[in-house]
Amino acid sequence: MFTNVLSNAVVFDQAHPLEVSDYVNLHVGHHRLEFNNLHQSRRPASQLRYRDFAGIGLSSISYGDDVQVRCPDLQSVYHFQVVTQGECRWHFSDQRLQLTRGQALMMNPGEKMDLTYSSDCEKVIVKVPEELVREACLEQSGRVPRAGVRFERRVIELQQSLGFMRLLDALLLEANETELDLSHLQLPYRDILIRKLLQQFDSNAGEGAELNIHDRSFSLLLAYVEAHIRDDLSVETLAQAGSVSVRTVYNLFAKYFNLTPKLFIKQSKLKSLRDELKNNPAIRNVTEIALDYGFTHLGRFSSDYRKLFGELPSETLRQR
Repeated sequence: MFTNVLSNAVVFDQAHPLEVSDYVNLHVGHHRLEFNNLHQSRRPASQLRYRDFAGIGLSSISYGDDVQVRCPDLQSVYHFQVVTQGECRWHFSDQRLQLTRGQALMMNPGEKMDLTYSSDCEKVIVKVPEELVREACLEQSGRVPRAGVRFERRVIELQQSLGFMRLLDALLLEANETELDLSHLQLPYRDILIRKLLQQFDSNAGEGAELNIHDRSFSLLLAYVEAHIRDDLSVETLAQAGSVSVRTVYNLFAKYFNLTPKLFIKQSKLKSLRDELKNNPAIRNVTEIALDYGFTHLGRFSSDYRKLFGELPSETLRQR
């Protein structure tokens, strides 16, 4: 299944499990790794492949040992996980699930769980930021549940969802391409995948009443932020753009993103800036682009960037 997945994105090969765990903590999801069999804990048989793809993270992980992963929670991200070899067991506070080859599960932000990997277990993990799922839900149904989108813990058989499996396979192949600059094609793949996840897994996305006029104005606010991402945006400016009150702007962002408008604008600027650092060959200097986006306090900018993406902006630029 998914032969040679991300073969051009190898981070570790035949490494110690703790090396892989440290990288996963920074780029995939916060956890703590424990060994079920102490005399095997030094086997350098772990493998990790990882690639950023249009704002989502794609990884293939194999620890090469019987290990237990303790996850206090997924912070502001969803995980779509597919077992491609061996087996993996999920231990929630109220439920236990066992997945084998070809089975997949959707994991929500904030969920606490322990996972047990067999020594031959290999998984493909797609990390999707919470705001991307919210945006897709808003686009599809016109609203986002107040508590955020929450997927049910339902195991799916990919062989019974061939269209979805082929889409995932195509996305992984696209992410494996390194010789051609096809970054302009990544966003459509990503957006289709997120919409498919909303269709494939039962969730609370369709619950609730229809939008009122203020909710319909919210899509205008999001479009305005995207179109003026380098400008000095204020809450008052957004209120004028959406023909709503300042209080309504605060209420809408609290309802759909559980964020203040200012924090949403800052995070949107950081994400747009990161896309440019990764994909715009004309960018040679972090300071210059930071100032272009209105970040005048460079120390605070670097700190906020690292908190959001797990690396410094200079590291992103070097990786390009």
